[in-house]
Amino acid sequence: MRKILFYPLLWLLKIVNKIIPIFRKNGGTMITGKIALMLDKNFISKFKDIDYDKVIMITGTNGKTSTTNMLAHSLRNAGKTVATNLEGSNMLSGIATLLIKNSTLAGIFNKEFMVLEIDERSMQEIHKYLPANNLCITNLLKDQVQRNGDPDFIYRKIASVITDQMTLFLNNEEPRSKGLEDKAGQVIYYSLEQNVRTFKRDDFFQVSMPCPKCSSKIKYNYFNLENIGNFYCTGCEFESQKRPNVLVRNINYENKTFECDDEIYEVNYETPFYIYNYALNIAVCRYFRIPVETIKEGFKTFINPYERREEFIYNNKKIKYMRMKQENPETLQNALNDIAQDKSLKAIFIGLFEIKDFPPTYTNTFYFWDCNLKDVVSTEVEKYVSFSKSVAYDTTNRMIYAGVDKNKIITIDSDNIEEVIKELDNIETDNVYLITGMKPYKQIKKILENNKEFE
Repeated sequence: MRKILFYPLLWLLKIVNKIIPIFRKNGGTMITGKIALMLDKNFISKFKDIDYDKVIMITGTNGKTSTTNMLAHSLRNAGKTVATNLEGSNMLSGIATLLIKNSTLAGIFNKEFMVLEIDERSMQEIHKYLPANNLCITNLLKDQVQRNGDPDFIYRKIASVITDQMTLFLNNEEPRSKGLEDKAGQVIYYSLEQNVRTFKRDDFFQVSMPCPKCSSKIKYNYFNLENIGNFYCTGCEFESQKRPNVLVRNINYENKTFECDDEIYEVNYETPFYIYNYALNIAVCRYFRIPVETIKEGFKTFINPYERREEFIYNNKKIKYMRMKQENPETLQNALNDIAQDKSLKAIFIGLFEIKDFPPTYTNTFYFWDCNLKDVVSTEVEKYVSFSKSVAYDTTNRMIYAGVDKNKIITIDSDNIEEVIKELDNIETDNVYLITGMKPYKQIKKILENNKEFE
């Protein structure tokens, strides 16, 4: 019965996909997939002509969306046809919608490659119906504690789908995900060499992690990002590969270039976070025999449509806006690290909010406590402004513990964004950093783009 229903269901949902944009211009990325799976849980497995050797799944705590967009762009730049969930619909229903859109009326998949951002929790379920032979893991760090619990929970979920038929692309400097290396048939490692933004931690309260293989303590020789860097285990031979498959060297952040195997790559995004994404992209493209010159040209033209950093001019002040999901400490720490690179006088606005995922909602104040503010505090800062109804005082308290002068902190116990933006008029410096979660983004952007006085 279900086999008979597949085709009329597919045809109907193709029509619905055409209608949805009329009513929801930027939405509806999972609606038809939800309907399909509700009526037929095996819907995804019924599509034909999918080459699982050319299905590439990308998962991990940070970098999934950026890497997915970048890799899809690189493959298309090489003349390949690609289906990808660029809208970020990274769960099973989003994959079902993708297949509905990228198939013929006979249910035949009509692209050469499939590049998929996959939610870490959904990996088991998706792989059951779509057994991809390529898996990229950016990193496995603390994230979304309400859903994930701890990173080892996600580690076990991903480990359960890895087979000896699979090729793994692993971050050579992230111990937890690298610990999956023994489970796959082939492993390709990507890596960043020590560079001018590399740092070490000598803090008394610095916490490491247990080795995923023997549970002894992991130590880092240096960090390129928070909890990502050249490491070794104190109890076994587990460590960063001495000779990774892809090694990015001679990173020039000012000129936005780096080297890999004596080739110079020009890029549009120069943070260490993005350089890791570029390194992973090189690893995958090489595996599929994309020419070096084609990869380089793709990097030159790649613009991330979902980049979370923007600049605005507001009342003669340059506002450098950094937004984040606010669900793990690494994204906030990376923003703070980038601010610390700016030694000139500046003002810093930080708005952390209540997270509304599923009841009960919670305020994740501990993420800010996991961050190290020492490097930022040691630079010239005119004012710190913490705001939001739920977390403002927690944010202020964390700043005080980090050594910030109380007289430099302004606390706005409000979710009124107009009230926050008005505080810009009381700041003398024209160099302003603004960090928020995703919640107030649209309102802040509208105000800053309009650049008008409030009524």
